[in-house]
Amino acid sequence: MLTAASVAFWLLAPVMILGALGMILSRKPVHSALCLATVMISLAVQYAAQDAPFLFAVQIIVYTGAILMLFLFVLMLVGVDTADSLVETIKGQRALAVIAGVGFGVLLVFAVGNAVVGSPIGLVGANSEDGGNVQGIAALLFNRYVFVFEATSALLITAAVGAMVLAHRERLTPKLTQADLAAERLRRYAETGQHPGPLPTPGVFARHNAVDTPALLPDGSVSELSVSATLRARGAILNSDDLTKPILDTTRSLTQGEEDK
Repeated sequence: MLTAASVAFWLLAPVMILGALGMILSRKPVHSALCLATVMISLAVQYAAQDAPFLFAVQIIVYTGAILMLFLFVLMLVGVDTADSLVETIKGQRALAVIAGVGFGVLLVFAVGNAVVGSPIGLVGANSEDGGNVQGIAALLFNRYVFVFEATSALLITAAVGAMVLAHRERLTPKLTQADLAAERLRRYAETGQHPGPLPTPGVFARHNAVDTPALLPDGSVSELSVSATLRARGAILNSDDLTKPILDTTRSLTQGEEDK
């Protein structure tokens, strides 16, 4: 018999597996963080389907809304590049990561197996002591272990700030202003002949605005960057000579007529 929990599991389990694989195999850190967000949100829905509203709220608010956003802020502030992830700052860290991953997988299998097959002792009494599982967790966190809980949160914030300070890159050269960038474009124009203005827009040719019409540069040559590579591969680009020839012929005829007069 299908239940809401089974339907949610079979629908979201493939999404979670694909998201986990994307998190590991993604070459860009931001894409990896977005895949992790997909896994976390899917796991929260699984908690809701299992009638665990407290874990659902904690998964969304704490993990997805706080910790994952902290990861994204650190990535954006530090500026981790794809090339940086390929450099091993610690010797043998890849082998250690594989060993740690395998060990964590084995531990997870034993923990889940014990929860499914075994019979926990004292769980019913612990849940009913304060009126329920959620009330029991709240009593432990905010009564008995409140100082440990706050110290852990301060430790996490300190670790994040320390990582940002250690990975911060000092600027060795002054930041270029708009005037410096304009002067650099003019210098390149003087040395290489590259036009200092912006690149031509697609299809700029006289009064035409078709995307298959090449743009002309100030010296009259055709800009290869103005037409899509797809149109170039299809052979659908109009030849600029075919377009300019009627104009030139008309200009020559008008000029010849003026000279005859």
